[in-house]
Amino acid sequence: MSIQIKTSAWGKLGRSVMIVALLAQGLIAHAQTPKRGGTLTVIAQPEPVILTAALSTSSPTGTFSTNVFDGLIEYDNDFHLKPGLAEKWDLSKDGKTLTLNLRHGVKWHDGKPFTSADVKWTLENVWKKYHPRNQALFANANQVDTPDDYTVIIHFTKPSLAVLSSLNSNGAQVLPKHLYEGTDILNNPYNNKPVGTGPFIFKQWVKGNYILLERNPDYWDKGKPYLDKVIYRVIPDGGARTAALEKGDVQYASLSPVPARDAQRLAKLPGLRIQTKGYEWLSPWLFLDTNVDRPYLKDVKVREALYRAIDRDAYIRVVWSGFGKAAVSPVVSTLTEFFEPNVPKYPYDVKQANALLDAAGYKAGPDGTRFKIVIDYLPYGDEFRRSAEFIKQAFKKVGVDAEIRNQDVPTYTHRIYGDRDYDVTIQWYAGFSDPQVGVTRNYLSDSIGKNIPFSNGPGYRNAKVDQLIRDAQGSGDQAERVKLFKEFQRQVQTDLPSLPLLEMHFFTIEASDLHDTVSGVDQVYGSFKNFWYTDPSKHE
Repeated sequence: MSIQIKTSAWGKLGRSVMIVALLAQGLIAHAQTPKRGGTLTVIAQPEPVILTAALSTSSPTGTFSTNVFDGLIEYDNDFHLKPGLAEKWDLSKDGKTLTLNLRHGVKWHDGKPFTSADVKWTLENVWKKYHPRNQALFANANQVDTPDDYTVIIHFTKPSLAVLSSLNSNGAQVLPKHLYEGTDILNNPYNNKPVGTGPFIFKQWVKGNYILLERNPDYWDKGKPYLDKVIYRVIPDGGARTAALEKGDVQYASLSPVPARDAQRLAKLPGLRIQTKGYEWLSPWLFLDTNVDRPYLKDVKVREALYRAIDRDAYIRVVWSGFGKAAVSPVVSTLTEFFEPNVPKYPYDVKQANALLDAAGYKAGPDGTRFKIVIDYLPYGDEFRRSAEFIKQAFKKVGVDAEIRNQDVPTYTHRIYGDRDYDVTIQWYAGFSDPQVGVTRNYLSDSIGKNIPFSNGPGYRNAKVDQLIRDAQGSGDQAERVKLFKEFQRQVQTDLPSLPLLEMHFFTIEASDLHDTVSGVDQVYGSFKNFWYTDPSKHE
């Protein structure tokens, strides 16, 4: 069965005309034969909390672990599927049976064979139980057959058309059964000294400093990888990251690693270029989540007032230097098949915001303050901190006094998704190529309070929305799924547990002598197995 995941082309990058021009200069096709050798130094910001994406969907984990673990399938630059650990696959016409024919001769990094038992065990014990996205994606998988070591047959009780949208390494990472079975999975030591099948072997993690990977000499994709080593350097300070790139100490940094104003300057240097491809699979959006169990925030009029208090166009211009587009829905507009433009909209209007807060019973006191809240922000870099500062000032204009709280990533994720001890938080998710994969996790009530990072942080409960999600998940008719997802968008944008602010446009900064850095629409969460240097001896 030939399958293509359909999506629209990636959107333009706002005001970054100059960067696009520089990108065009950097994308010269190389007809040379790739060369072996060299060390790639990469920025890890922030430092991962865990080193396997099977148990965490955080971007630091995703950009690292996909070099250690392979995916069952890969994507090319046109969203077509291509073989990974699975050489062939077939989704039945009714969408209820997926057969995967695995590649022969693949070994885990400890020498044990990779087999169908690993896939079956991971699906049943990890994806369905702990993975924020795959709990929903594989919810209807009720039986997994492994007639031999190289065949996996997944049976679904309902059609599951979205499954093939997320079988790459980041979406459905397979863990080694022989190292995890019978253990406390969430606290298994191999979560932080991972054993995979991928192009690079984990060697060392010096926390707060670096993570070291070395070339897998027995990799199944013969001749690859070309690089000898990959070093992930932890550089928390934004200025230090810019300096490391400028001096050539770092050759690769993804997910907009420095402020856009710095990126524009760095792109003028002969040794660097800006890359904007490889993010198409993500469909990322940034939003303000509200804790709907908090006294002030239970009222939808208050949530609408906060939304109207934020000038999204100014926010994009001031904080993100034009790298993005104002969001009106959790489904980004580039996913044209699913995007619903006719959702309730809440344009910037301070007067209306004040009127809504008055109507909600929160009159301004003598000092102009109505109430106080705390803003938590995802500690992933300067733009998130500056986002909190921008929103604090926006709220002040409508009498809401906001305190900004700083914390590290583990404290942040436990606060939001475990204790749920917060008022509002600035966060971003990848929506991916189907809303079922990345969007609905922020609204489905099943995951509330289970300490599953990057799921339903607001604590939003709506039986109608839960049913819309389940109906779309179990439908074998794509037109019906589109209709259901559009109704879903209209409902959640009426209830406003989460306030979409920005459709994000990420960029990568890379050394100009580094080649073949984009091999698919998911490259930011892909491996470096195709990367090579013009002269590896310069990077020993």
